[in-house]
Amino acid sequence: MSTTTDLTPLLKRLKLGAMLPTLPERLSLARRDQLDHAIFLQILLSDEVNRRDAHNLENHLQKAGFEEICRLQDFNWESGVTIDRQLIDTVFTLDFLNRQEHVILVGPVGVGKSFLAQALGYAAVCAGRNVRFTRADNFFRDLAQSRVDHTLEKTFRSYLCPDLLILDDFGLQKLTAQQSTDLYELIVARHRKSSLVITSNRAVDEWLGLFDDPILGNSALDRLANASYQIVIEGTSYRQKQSPHRRKGGGRLTP
Repeated sequence: MSTTTDLTPLLKRLKLGAMLPTLPERLSLARRDQLDHAIFLQILLSDEVNRRDAHNLENHLQKAGFEEICRLQDFNWESGVTIDRQLIDTVFTLDFLNRQEHVILVGPVGVGKSFLAQALGYAAVCAGRNVRFTRADNFFRDLAQSRVDHTLEKTFRSYLCPDLLILDDFGLQKLTAQQSTDLYELIVARHRKSSLVITSNRAVDEWLGLFDDPILGNSALDRLANASYQIVIEGTSYRQKQSPHRRKGGGRLTP
């Protein structure tokens, strides 16, 4: 009976069955290089630790709800956008998470706000933080539905639990009275307890006009503005530059 066959039931009983596919290769390596038992065991356990780390990372990335996996090193710095690179590097240290501060990314459509927000979320997940990504309209819709389902408290709490909550595309339209209250309560509940990343096509000084109640708006935005990094991105959409039509040298698209 082979060594692998002998070890199979033991590894499975110890919930280490995932080591089996690479075990023959590792045994061959040990015989070839005449590895002592301690080194061989270290290699096997390192394989398992790396496998579990990769599995956990994949699970946390899925739970975060990103629309796509974005990494800072993949951002197109040659796209013609203007951005404070030093400020970007500062927030990507993730120190703002330790201080329960926030990051606001503003700029026109297509300049990479959502990409950078998700890249920041990706970096946070890799650092072992719990992250949730959602579009702002989905957040409001989720709370509205929870009122119908009588699950408001549970649903709202799910937006308070993550170390980092990313609200993408805030400010596309004026908030209703209920939405104004919901956003106010979210900001107040997370203030100095956990962090927010918000992206918007509107400058921060336009946000007050979105609130149905200016008193709620002032209270919420004062907390947010005084504890946040505000990053302004200027330029034209690089989505348009990357479109298949533009790459083929075509002219302007007509509706």
